[in-house]
This record gives sequence, C-alpha cells and structure tokens, in this order.
Amino acid sequence: MARSRISRLLGLLLPLLLAVLLVSCAGSAAGLQRFSSADGRYAFLYPTGWSRVAISDGPEVVFHDLINSDETLSLVIAPVDADKRLEDLGSVVAVGEKLGRTVIAPPGSGREAELIEASEREDLGRTFYDLEFKVHLAERDRHELATVVADHGQLYTLAASTNEARWPKVQEMFHQMIASFTLNY
Repeated sequence: MARSRISRLLGLLLPLLLAVLLVSCAGSAAGLQRFSSADGRYAFLYPTGWSRVAISDGPEVVFHDLINSDETLSLVIAPVDADKRLEDLGSVVAVGEKLGRTVIAPPGSGREAELIEASEREDLGRTFYDLEFKVHLAERDRHELATVVADHGQLYTLAASTNEARWPKVQEMFHQMIASFTLNY
C-alpha cells in the first residue's frame, strides 16, 4: 500500500520537476530574440517587443522598447587600422574611460559617465571588453552596458541603456544582450 502511494506520488512529481527544469534552462534567454546582420557578420539578442529604428548618420542598428522608450540597444561600427587588435587600443579600463569621455558623455553634453565595472572576455579567439557605466544627467541618472571588439579593421560597440530607476528590473536581460554579441567570421 505504501509502495503504491509512493509510486503515485513520484508519478505526479516527476513531470512537474521536469517541467520546472526545462523552464529554468530555457529562461536564460527567455524574452530575447536573435538579430543577425544581412551579411551574417554579427549577431546579438534583443528583447521581444522592442522595435528597430532607422537612424541616418548614426548607429548601424538601433532597437528601443515601445513601452519604455528611453531603453535602447545600439550598435556602432567605426573603422580602425586593420592590423589593430582591441588590446592595442588600450586596457579594458583605458578603453572604457575613453568611451565614457568621448562617446557616452562628450564635453559639452551635460552628461558625466562613471565607469563602474570593466571586464574582458574571449569568444572565438577575439577579445571583448565589457563595460558598465552610470551616466549622470541634470534631470536623471542612466545605466549603460557596452561591449567593444575590434576585428578586420572595424571597431564594434554594442550598448544597452536605461534609466537608473529601471536598472534593477532589466539588468540581467541587459547583461544577456551584451554578452550575446558575436562576430561570425
């Protein structure tokens, strides 16, 4: 009798346990979808429900949240010497500080960028610098993540930005977006 009860209990719990495990495994990129360049050169994840915005004379690719319109994801591609590696441009901290001073908060912008974390990672033999900033503006503060990589004469910078009040809610997703950036050849 007890053995039959245990078997029935296991029969009920096992499918539930498997479902929980499958959901937790799939949850790491839940709510994100893949964007690939037309030529297949690069790819990254962006949130489902965000829309792509066409901008002339600006970033190569821009997505923004339709509900929280000040949340953005953008990719800037700039030329660098073809023989330059990212490490040749400086350490992760030096590149982060320069990005903060010249792109995120250039002189006269009314913004101040504070580099709060800088780390290095490798992907398919390429070095990526992952950077985290707090950006101070007169009316509010923002939070920005970026990843930078140099390859084949191009410097790629993928950046995700939100207001500081929303940062705790979106930080995990933003880290996933930035870490998803890959170069395919």
